[in-house]
Amino acid sequence: MAVTESVRGDTSDSAGVGAAHEGILRRQSARESAARTYARALPIVPVRARGLTIEGADGSRYLDCLSGAGTLALGHNHPVVLEAIRKVLDSGAPLHVLDLATPVKDAFITELFRTLPPGLADNARVQFCGPAGTDAVEAAFKLVRAATGRSGILAFSGAYHGMTAGALEASGGAYDVRVARLPYPQDYRCPFGVGGEHGAELAARWTETVLDDPKSGVRHPAGMILEPVQGEGGVIPAPDEWMRRMRQITADRSIPLIADEVQTGVGRTGSFWAVEHSGVTPDVMVLSKAIGGSLPLAVIVYRDDLDAWQPGAHAGTFRGNQLAMAAGMATLAYVRENRLAERAADLGSRMLGQLRRLAAEFDCIGDVRGRGLMIGVEVVEPEADPLRRRERERERSAGLAGEGGALGDPDWGGGVSDLAVPGDSAGRPGMPHGAGVGIGGLVGPGSARTPGGWPTGVTPADRAAGAAAAAMQSSQDHHPRPAAPELAVAIQRECLRRGLIVELGGRHSSVVRLLPPLTISDEQATAVLDRLADAVAAVSRNHPGHDRLQRPQPGQQRRADRAESTDRADRAGQGDRADRADEAG
Repeated sequence: MAVTESVRGDTSDSAGVGAAHEGILRRQSARESAARTYARALPIVPVRARGLTIEGADGSRYLDCLSGAGTLALGHNHPVVLEAIRKVLDSGAPLHVLDLATPVKDAFITELFRTLPPGLADNARVQFCGPAGTDAVEAAFKLVRAATGRSGILAFSGAYHGMTAGALEASGGAYDVRVARLPYPQDYRCPFGVGGEHGAELAARWTETVLDDPKSGVRHPAGMILEPVQGEGGVIPAPDEWMRRMRQITADRSIPLIADEVQTGVGRTGSFWAVEHSGVTPDVMVLSKAIGGSLPLAVIVYRDDLDAWQPGAHAGTFRGNQLAMAAGMATLAYVRENRLAERAADLGSRMLGQLRRLAAEFDCIGDVRGRGLMIGVEVVEPEADPLRRRERERERSAGLAGEGGALGDPDWGGGVSDLAVPGDSAGRPGMPHGAGVGIGGLVGPGSARTPGGWPTGVTPADRAAGAAAAAMQSSQDHHPRPAAPELAVAIQRECLRRGLIVELGGRHSSVVRLLPPLTISDEQATAVLDRLADAVAAVSRNHPGHDRLQRPQPGQQRRADRAESTDRADRAGQGDRADRADEAG
């Protein structure tokens, strides 16, 4: 608070404000460890925040699509969260109680169990862990090892489960481990080179073979841990059928299935828990981040027949965080009562569609994927071979040329046209769906539609664009280009210049990640996508391979002119735009 007040006091002197901002950053660099991460890519000093918006010590304002790495389901300082915290503080209740029972804890557990997947809530136990997801992962491993008498763990390539020793063993960068690594299915960089249902089937067969082959080198494990959507691994949603196969494979072999919902939980992916998309009920769920309503909290929820450990088998001094439980209960109830998971599914589908139109324009975007409001844009090296590049352009640009509605349309990002690229229930392009994406605005589920399922006002060129995006996805599944982490960093930097905070993830840190709060409005979502589009355009213009980064489209020069003017406007009025977007929410 002292820092905030000192910055407020200097607002009449812009030089003083800038000096305070730079001084804090210099002291951070001098005092904090070399292990710091986000602070390196995001040299800002937040002093105030509300909803989607952060204000820095220098007066700059940003739209925050990092959301505490997915922690802030309701955004910054949501009124229901603040009220829940104030209520506990004003009541005189103890703030630190270890694992003793309290009314606040009882209310949190009641609300948490109310949201659990069918089949788990009725016979569940909960263990409060040290207040971080990684400690909850450790607890899950200890639980299944105690319950089964076995020691090995099955995990998946690309996984991220935390930073403590056991959690790291199950993560993608591990080396000397007690964990068997299995292939995680994905379309764009399929480990078998085929993608789609066939790739997922091969991944499932590989898992069965490893478990059933007595010479595989993998002993019968204590458990399998998986993420329904790999977040840090590059925003890779697990196919629903593959999830069901993993559940069947583990159930048939008496292997507890652990679902890591640390980042995917509480409505993020379009259902309250990501496992619900597939109808899977895991044996253990690892929960953290959003369940604390922005404060530190982590638990595991599991079947009561696994409750085989002894008193004190897993403990932690700060597992009784009363403020986090109050904030978490308020958040869980608000998401449930206001159907924010359904809202995330609808808005996320529309944002994915608009981003796929952007991918069809820029050769440096290799793939767009995600589920709900957990979205990733993979940045790749532009095609160097002219012949191959022309082949890709023919595949991806088929149907884009035509009257109006092309990607170079001047209405992109701020006009009134209802251009759309619908997606199917999994968010893939080219199929009629209940929600499309407007270029100048987002087309909602109530929009009028043609007999074919497309929103009225969508031109044949737009429909062809959807088909082209699908063709793009199909054609590149088998020949993905190399990841481009340097380009991704450049895009992140340009986003920050435009007042947009995004995270990078993926195997090579080449996936631009969007994790906005579930309370984001349509207008704010449009502002986010506009700024991201302008950032990609700016990187395209400034990159040595500019001619390879952007595909020629009708009206491309108009878009370049608009992007250049946006650069100037961003430098001059970044804060005003964030103010308007924040007020819209």
